[in-house]
Amino acid sequence: VLVDVNADKAKGEEMDLSDGLVYADTKMKIRAGDYTDAKDTNIVVLTAGIAQKPGQTRLELVKINANITKTCCEQLKENGFDGIMIVAGNPVDIMTYVAYKTLGLSSNHVFGSGAVLDSARLRFAISEKLGVAPGNIHAYIMGEHGDSSFVSWANTYVGCKNLLEYLDERDDVELAELQELYIGARDKAYHIIELKKATYYGIGLALKRIVSCVLNNEKAILPVSSYQNGEYGQTGYYIGTPSIVGSNGVEEIIKLPMTYQDQERFDNSFNTLKQTIIENLGDIIDLD
Repeated sequence: VLVDVNADKAKGEEMDLSDGLVYADTKMKIRAGDYTDAKDTNIVVLTAGIAQKPGQTRLELVKINANITKTCCEQLKENGFDGIMIVAGNPVDIMTYVAYKTLGLSSNHVFGSGAVLDSARLRFAISEKLGVAPGNIHAYIMGEHGDSSFVSWANTYVGCKNLLEYLDERDDVELAELQELYIGARDKAYHIIELKKATYYGIGLALKRIVSCVLNNEKAILPVSSYQNGEYGQTGYYIGTPSIVGSNGVEEIIKLPMTYQDQERFDNSFNTLKQTIIENLGDIIDLD
């Protein structure tokens, strides 16, 4: 069910997508709807919000998109939604918090796309650099989906082998080169926006992956934006951490052994998000 403030656009998307159903891998029904459909909905994927402009950071979208997210969630709540909410609007960690505070659902039933797409970009780039299939690169970008994110290289693996040990055995690749790949993955959305105004396909596939984990109770580990309960020394807000995703939403946050530098980076990223919320959203949501 597609819901949009522009009903004609939702109807047009229904017609366009339905034209391809004969070639789809699974049976689907696609239709335009409204918030009254929320009562019997298992999963809502919230993508509403203004698009990033060239040169604009995700954090600069906070106030406008917080109001949009709150309005959508109020409509869902009024119409009896009681399922799993997956947030993809930017800045995603903060919009996930807004959705959680507005909907009143349990924190594990509301989570964001986090760094799932960023991590996919990084895994692909590393696989190209090392000549190893992307499926055998296990790397997670953590923290904010944005400029303060980081990679815990000590917890990155090539197959079952620690990446740092693997690099020690090769004389053709340095860790500094992989750090550059991370920066490229982190900033790739900015370059795509400069070229075509917005990102669509990468995040669409990432969201498909997340939704599949919930619908099929896969219990896969994905770096989604999860509510913190002290797993990494911080509590009360959402941030990207490797988490087990299944039919109950975020079922567990995986606690990785962090180096001192990684913990500093995590704390900095968390505090960046926390301060942005405190400074900008007190008049929009209840921060208590």
